[in-house]
Amino acid sequence: MRKYSRIIGTGGYLPEKVMTNHDISEKVDTTDAWIYERTGIRTRRIAADHETSSSMAEIAAREALDAANLDADDIDLIITATSTPDRIFPSTACLLQQRLGIRNCAAFDVQAACSGFIYGLSIADQFIRAGNANYVLVVGSEINSRLLDWSDRTTCILFGDGAGAVLLKVSKEPGILSTHIHSDGKYQDLLYVPNPYGQRAREEAPYLVMSGNDVFKVAVNTLGRIVDETLAANGMEKTDIDWLVPHQANTRIIAATARKLQMSMDHVIVTIENQGNTSSASVPLALNEAVRDGRILPGQVVLMEAFGGGFVWGSALVQY
Repeated sequence: MRKYSRIIGTGGYLPEKVMTNHDISEKVDTTDAWIYERTGIRTRRIAADHETSSSMAEIAAREALDAANLDADDIDLIITATSTPDRIFPSTACLLQQRLGIRNCAAFDVQAACSGFIYGLSIADQFIRAGNANYVLVVGSEINSRLLDWSDRTTCILFGDGAGAVLLKVSKEPGILSTHIHSDGKYQDLLYVPNPYGQRAREEAPYLVMSGNDVFKVAVNTLGRIVDETLAANGMEKTDIDWLVPHQANTRIIAATARKLQMSMDHVIVTIENQGNTSSASVPLALNEAVRDGRILPGQVVLMEAFGGGFVWGSALVQY
C-alpha cells in the first residue's frame, strides 16, 4: 500500500500583547503610514516575559490535537521549527514533548529560519511515507522580539511572535502531494543573527541583521522558481491551485508570488497586517486561520511556500 501524509488538525497561538506601528514610532523615527506602505504591517504580537517558544508551541499543539481528536500519546514524532529555542539544548521539541506528557516518541528541532516549518513538514512527510511514523506533530514557534534591536527601524518594524502547529497522519489517500526544499549559503551575510557564544561574539551584538533590498530581490526570484518547480513536479497548471498560503514576510513579496500564479489576492491567505513576520510560525498560523474560518475546505489544493535566512526556501503542495 502506498502511504501518504494527511493534515488532520491545525492549531495556533498569538501572545496577548499587541504592539502597534504607533508604539514603534515612539522608539524609532518612523510612522504608521511608512511601515504599512512598505510592509503591509499594522500590528504584531509580543510574547510576555514568562513565555517561551516551547510554552507557545504547547498551546498551538494542544489546539491541533483537539482539532484532530487525537491523544498526545498517539504521536510518534515531534518536529519543532524555531530560531529562538528555549535553550541551546535540549531541543525545544524535547521541552514540548515534556509539556505534552509524552515519553516514548522521538523529538528534534529544525533550524531553517523562516522556512523551518516547510522543512519540518517535508521531513515529517518522508518519515510517514517510509513507514517510520503514523502521527507526526510539526510546530513552528518563534519569539522574534528577543532577537531585535529596537533602535534599528529597518528590522524592528517587521517581526512578531507566535506559534502554529499541524498534525499529520498516515493515509491511503493523497494529502501532501510533494515538498521541495533548497538552500544557498552564499547569501549567509544578508540575513542572520550572530551567535553570542560564537567565534565573532565580541564583534557583533546578538541582534538580527538584514540587508532588506537584497533579501527582497532574491526572495521574489527564488519563490517564483519554486512555484514553477512545484507545479511541474505534480503535472499541474496554475489554475489547479485553490489557495496560496505564503510566508508572511512582506505584502509585496506575497503579491509577487500571487502574480506568478496568476492568482487573485482573494485566494491568498494574508495575516501579516496583524501579526507581522512570525518566521517559522507564519505559514502554520496562516493555514490554521484559513482552515478555522472556513476558507480552506477539504479536497482543495493548497500551495505553501517560505523563504528565509541562509538563504533557505521551500514549498509544500497539499490536498487538504
